[in-house]
Order: sequence, then structure tokens, then C-alpha cells
Amino acid sequence: MALILRDIAVARGGVPVLEGVSARIETGQALILRGPNGIGKTSLLRAVAGLQPLLEGTVEPDTGQMAYGAHADGIKAQMSVAENLRFWAGLHGTSDIDAALTAFSLDGLAGRLAATLSAGQKRRVGLARLLVTGRPIWLLDEPTVSLDTASTALFGQAVDAHLRRGGTALIATHVGCGIDAPVLDLAPYKAKPRDLAGFGGNGGFA
Repeated sequence: MALILRDIAVARGGVPVLEGVSARIETGQALILRGPNGIGKTSLLRAVAGLQPLLEGTVEPDTGQMAYGAHADGIKAQMSVAENLRFWAGLHGTSDIDAALTAFSLDGLAGRLAATLSAGQKRRVGLARLLVTGRPIWLLDEPTVSLDTASTALFGQAVDAHLRRGGTALIATHVGCGIDAPVLDLAPYKAKPRDLAGFGGNGGFA
């Protein structure tokens, strides 16, 4: 499923940070977002995911087709690895967690409480959640933070498999993550200083 961004403008803390961002990511493809710290990569991903309003522009398809992976792993500390994945699978109307456990080498940790996991193990569980959502579009914010080389390779393999199945991925990262994909540098899209009242579009700020 293609992901289409048309003339997107977004803000952070009430201040416009990006404007005029357009991209089309075809089915089976990924796009890497790059740019200096503070440029607005996270704000853009959150807006695309529907977690904050757009100032301008449109996104296709609707957010019901998207799974968002943030900086935080979003796991429940007093539940086991398997229980966490079953919980998320249930929320998305799926049930099979075996593929997710295997993809991120979590089979041996399935019964462990999340609270007892290392930072890298928690990150792997957080990423494994993507596989149980059943959603075709992945929006990922610095997904390889806390991962060692071997786990980063697992992540790259999981994304490759997702793309081969007809999925799409938009990934913000400062570092290589084992994925061969074009890069969109966000620096040229830095918003010019202006009042929010100057923006129109779908964000409801005009």
C-alpha cells in the first residue's frame, strides 16, 4: 500500500518546524528520513500517524492502515514478553505472535517479565509489536536505538520481509539500519518563521 504525503507542514510546541514536505512511497518500498537534531522528524511522523494535527497538506491512506513505532517501547513492565505481544495483537484483531517472536529472536524470552529485560531486549519487543498489528504501513522513529549489531540486522530483515509482503515503511534515523532505501533530507523543508495563523489546510489552525 502506497503512502502519499502532499505539501505537509507540521509544528512542534506551537512553532512550525517543517513545510512543503511531499513524498510518495510505493508498495514494497521504504523511505529514510534524515536531518539535523530538532529538524522535525518526530513531529512529521506523529502528524502522518494522526497523533498530532497537520498544519497543511494531506496524507493518504487513513491512519487505520498505519503502525507507529516511537522512541518509547510502549511495553507493560509487569507483563511477560508473550503477554505484551498478545495484548497488542488483540487490540489489532490478530492472534499469531509466533512470527514476531522469531523475527526478533525473542522465543527464549517469551515468558520473561518485561521489567527484567535489558534496554536492547525491550527495544526488540517494542519492534516486534509492529508484526502483530497486521498494518501495511510502518512509521518508525529511530528504531535501532539501544540495539546491538546483531539486533539491528534482525530489524533490517524484518523490514525487508514486510516490504516483500507488500508493506511500506517510513523511517526516521540518524544511523544506518541495514535497509537499502532512498533518503529524504528534511533540512530543505525547514519552516520559515511565521505565525501559525498564516497556515491553512487540514490542520484547523487557519
